[in-house]
Amino acid sequence: MKLGLGLDLWAGAGMRVPVELVQRAELLGYDSVWTAEAYGSDAISPLAYLAAHTKRIKLATGIIQISARTPTATAMAMATVDALAGGNRTIIGLGLSGPQVVEGWYGQPWARPGARMRDTIEIIRKVLRRDGPLVHEGAVLSAPYRGADATEMAKPLRSILHTNDLPIWIAAGGPRNVALAGELCDGWIPMGFRPDMMPSYLEQLAVGWNRRADGRPARFELAPSVTVNITDDVKSVIEAAKPRIALYVGGMGHPEMNFHNQSMARVGYPEAAARIQELFLAGRRDEMAAAVPDEFVDDGGLFGSPERIKQRLQPWVDCGATTLVVRTGSAPDAALELMADLAGTRET
Repeated sequence: MKLGLGLDLWAGAGMRVPVELVQRAELLGYDSVWTAEAYGSDAISPLAYLAAHTKRIKLATGIIQISARTPTATAMAMATVDALAGGNRTIIGLGLSGPQVVEGWYGQPWARPGARMRDTIEIIRKVLRRDGPLVHEGAVLSAPYRGADATEMAKPLRSILHTNDLPIWIAAGGPRNVALAGELCDGWIPMGFRPDMMPSYLEQLAVGWNRRADGRPARFELAPSVTVNITDDVKSVIEAAKPRIALYVGGMGHPEMNFHNQSMARVGYPEAAARIQELFLAGRRDEMAAAVPDEFVDDGGLFGSPERIKQRLQPWVDCGATTLVVRTGSAPDAALELMADLAGTRET
């Protein structure tokens, strides 16, 4: 199993790219580093910065919001980062976000998100492969533009940057989008993953693999995330994590469409998810955090002594994940080194 390093650069008021930490991960044999975006800093620019300070580690987005850019703009940006990094070092991780961000921040329609994702993937593939001028007639997106207000002067174009056919992964939790990952992509980024969920997810991926002409690819990446925190006080770590979890489960999305809330329910905590949302909407923030079950936090992370982390890592290794994206709490260097030792990525 390979290791990735997850960065939460989007979550703060400022912007500091932890170059030294990423360089340390590269030396420890980590395969990839991951950035994300919400409605502040973007996911792609930090990768260009890291490309100048690293040599080997893959540069991945986990995720790019597909409504933030046209598919061709996403392909151009990631191909540019890949060229700056020396080639074949980027992973295009895509996600839907949700209607509050898509319509409220980007001013784009949320309608038919699954079809939009399919069109986005197919257009990015065509741009990168350069088999000919870009022509795509999709259910939602088309290139050249064919709207009623089109000038009729559009010309199909082919990228003048000679690009690599970069891997495309999507983040998904619901059955239809998990199947879409299996059908069209090179990898899948689970939301709210727990190792014991893998059998049901493999069934959903198989629906997509069965739609491919050649069936399941020889190499398909499965890349869940896990937070690692070396501590002698597991209870305190769990309590410290609850406010942020509660914010996401309770309010990071519309009450009728909150993917984080749905994810908590999907992994076995539907009552807690409903209660947290109820408390968020009532403005009862302290009670909201207290409503997050200890087991939900502990099962989704690796907390405790090195020995406890080693014991609790085994299900993640055995479940079939090909990459484990590590997010660190306090003492990040120690956590990265421990995981490298446990996964056997450190060069001897």
